Amino acid sequence: MADLTITDVRLTPVLISDPPLLNVQGVHQPYTPRLVVEVVTADGTTGVGETYGDTKYLELARPYAELLPGHSVADLNGLHTLAQQVGVDDARVEHAIDVGGLRGVQTADKLRLSVVSAFEVACLDALGKAYGLPVHALLGGKVRDHVEYSAYLFYRWAAHPGGAGESDDWGAALDPAGIVAQARRFVRDHGFRSFKLKGGVFAPEQEIAAVRALAEAFPGQPLRLDPNGAWSPGTSLRVAKELEGLLEYLEDPAPGTSAMAEVSAGTDVPLATNMCVTTFPEIRQAFLTDAVQVVLCDHHYWGGLRNTRELAAVCRTFGVGLSMHSNTHMGISLAAMTQVAATVTDLDHSCDSHYPWQTEDVITRRHTFEDGRLEVSDAPGLGIDLDREALDRLHRRWLDEAAYGAMRDRDDAAAMRRAEGREDWTAPALPRW
Repeated sequence: MADLTITDVRLTPVLISDPPLLNVQGVHQPYTPRLVVEVVTADGTTGVGETYGDTKYLELARPYAELLPGHSVADLNGLHTLAQQVGVDDARVEHAIDVGGLRGVQTADKLRLSVVSAFEVACLDALGKAYGLPVHALLGGKVRDHVEYSAYLFYRWAAHPGGAGESDDWGAALDPAGIVAQARRFVRDHGFRSFKLKGGVFAPEQEIAAVRALAEAFPGQPLRLDPNGAWSPGTSLRVAKELEGLLEYLEDPAPGTSAMAEVSAGTDVPLATNMCVTTFPEIRQAFLTDAVQVVLCDHHYWGGLRNTRELAAVCRTFGVGLSMHSNTHMGISLAAMTQVAATVTDLDHSCDSHYPWQTEDVITRRHTFEDGRLEVSDAPGLGIDLDREALDRLHRRWLDEAAYGAMRDRDDAAAMRRAEGREDWTAPALPRW
């Protein structure tokens, strides 16, 4: 019988290249931090997980990892109990905006969940390998063989200013024509059949024009717009009226549950969120006030894959739709997303993913989208293998504090300030319009 006792935990922070993608906070940095978690059992089985790599996550992950030797990878409930033993500097995180995820107010409890999520995935990966089962089997079994993803469109610059970061051949997308061209490439390269535009960058009229251009270029295909709380309820209602009949849903147009409820009461366009509902205590107000009709789950936010399934059950109970949020992730997280998405019966909308924008990874074989979908792996665990050479290379970049230390914490506003001619930029107060 396999010995499932954890004997070692390895934490490897990395910096991965990121294009100059724009949002309401500013612009993505040339490199973004991620944390790779490995748990090793007594019989030599290794499981892997991934989450945010910013300093505040590392400061919690390190003492948490020290508690795990002697713990069984099968004791998944115990992971959350152990997390409560690790203190969090509340003054550092409470009421701070998490610009990396644009997820609203950050708290100590949310921080713990985001850290535990990576360890839970690593334990599930190890457990699946030990028993020769895919993670989806450990979650109750898959209900679909493929998971559909959506093209994630961004306003962007052609390159990071000053030659920073890695170059690509996407070019700039700063107007409706540029967004449509970007969408066409996503279709050509990956076969996506739905499109999400990250808004909140330009005045609402310009973003309305971009959605209309997408609707003309891709008639009948699902479209989404996400301004990350950039608009007041009045502006949100005006945009909703302009785009009625074109949007699958409008995501977080206004900041906070109360503002979203005000918008919801004035439009039939479905509202989605990954900002005002990111933990179980936030569900009650949002659902009882009909503030949102779609929740974008994210196992990093919610504390793992099993909590994601619990969220799905709550949404089903209240008749609220379910989709899946994405952060700037690598292939470990995408594998975990796909495994849990395969088990959710009522996954009503295609999932988000930044993955096509990420050119660097730590797995031996990149995920490949076909017809906008990923095949659900039936291999043991997550069905992926670490590329040790790539992991080491990206970790060495993180270690080079002189060259990359400013990017160990993602800060889109700071990245905008570092851009040429934008020294005075500050992240705008929300709502912006």
